[in-house]
Amino acid sequence: MSWRPDLTVAAIVQRDDRFLIVEERIRGQFVFNQPAGHVEEGESILDAVVRETLEETAWRFEPRHLLGLYQWRNPANGHGFLRVAISGEVLAHDSSRALDQPVIAAHWLTREQLLAQPSRLRSPLVLACIDDHLAGRRHELSALSHLGSPAIARSA
Repeated sequence: MSWRPDLTVAAIVQRDDRFLIVEERIRGQFVFNQPAGHVEEGESILDAVVRETLEETAWRFEPRHLLGLYQWRNPANGHGFLRVAISGEVLAHDSSRALDQPVIAAHWLTREQLLAQPSRLRSPLVLACIDDHLAGRRHELSALSHLGSPAIARSA
């Protein structure tokens, strides 16, 4: 049987000792996650993480490094994910922008604040990414390539 995980991106943003975190309502539960979401058809990983961060936090994200690739299968339903985590910084905030559903709010939280509420973490990916970021894990963004689809390349 083949396993086809969803390809997702996540933005890891740290300011002082706080991280940019979204609060979402998922299946009736309020949970914390990084700004994250699915890569859309024809979209590059970097474009996806910039878009998701803007949609979920109203912050303009500037990618700096590839943090890592994270493979995880949700034990509750067997659903699989391949997360591409990108670290960077946010440069501008549009306070008039509405946040995409199911996001309730964006927060700046410390690792300790997240640890104090482990049942509110959407997945173990949240702390894994923060811990790797704090450990100094960094890879060049040039490790990511987007070639586009053959149909798009032929018509260009």
